[in-house]
Amino acid sequence: MNAMKRAAAVLSALAALFVAGCSSGGGDAAPPDHGSSSHPDDRKGNGMRGMTLPSWNTDDYSSPQAGIYLKQIASAGARWVVFTPTWYQDKVTDSAIRTTEETADDSSLRHIIGLAHSAGLKTMIKPHIDLVKGGDRAEIRPRDPDAWFGAYERCITHYADLATATGVEQFAVGTELAGTSQDGDHWGEVVAAVRKHYKGPLTYAANYDEYKKIPFWRDLDVIGIDAYWPLGDKATTDTARLRQAWQPIAEELAAFSAKQGRKILFTEAGYVSQKGSTTAPYSWTVSKRDGDAEQAAAYEALLATFNGKPWWAGVCWWMWDDWPDAGETAKRLAYTPHGKSAEKVLRRWWGHG
Repeated sequence: MNAMKRAAAVLSALAALFVAGCSSGGGDAAPPDHGSSSHPDDRKGNGMRGMTLPSWNTDDYSSPQAGIYLKQIASAGARWVVFTPTWYQDKVTDSAIRTTEETADDSSLRHIIGLAHSAGLKTMIKPHIDLVKGGDRAEIRPRDPDAWFGAYERCITHYADLATATGVEQFAVGTELAGTSQDGDHWGEVVAAVRKHYKGPLTYAANYDEYKKIPFWRDLDVIGIDAYWPLGDKATTDTARLRQAWQPIAEELAAFSAKQGRKILFTEAGYVSQKGSTTAPYSWTVSKRDGDAEQAAAYEALLATFNGKPWWAGVCWWMWDDWPDAGETAKRLAYTPHGKSAEKVLRRWWGHG
């Protein structure tokens, strides 16, 4: 999900070895494959039980609210939390990438990783690259690829070093960079460089319409997909209908996982609590009408569809609460499930209901 909050509009629309701890959701035994089962006794949720806590300012992760959010996330049944430090570039054709006042400070990132571990949560760092004036990071197509990838490698290995130093359990080498991700040679070099700095499991967070084009999945440990597939052209709270919409997608993913010899992790998935959210899960601004029930139905449908699938590595939901005074979307309409019916769905599936 494009992290540029000021652009709050539509965003970028089985391996023999697998990630230690990821397939077990942080120590939780995976249940048998019940397929379409949705009985409460089956709702222990295999795979990563993750929640994303993005940052929008330098000191978000060191703010007093950080520890509160992490306790809430753990209380909802999550076992993983994802952090998203973001660097920026001015234009899609530029080669320079830099920090800004919206980039999480390294000390704040170290601080919140420590807090997460103290709260019993495993962690993943998933760095983002965004555009200073807003826009879709998938449109980044540098005029000088060699220079851009050199700058990107410096950025990503910086966080790989930080991940190693802080005991981060998983790391993403990139997020939704569809304008560059077909460049297998350069990305192969990026992955190789990251492995010199970080020895844990690696993924890349491909957008749902990007993942089939990635040439370097076999260089990674798990396939990451930001799962914002539209599930219909009309608003609905009918969970059965949403699950039916997921079925052909699930069949495609199962086949892709088998072909690549890697499990698939939903590095992001989420729905605003707005009427019509299932028609455009990637948009912050589907409507101004309350969609609490539709958001909850979407959470239920995703978990009921994929829970127990042997090739599925879990989900990292986008996102928990916004930081005080940072949100441009009212909480009642935003992606957060906190305090909404969707949180009750998570608690049932994740054993905290």
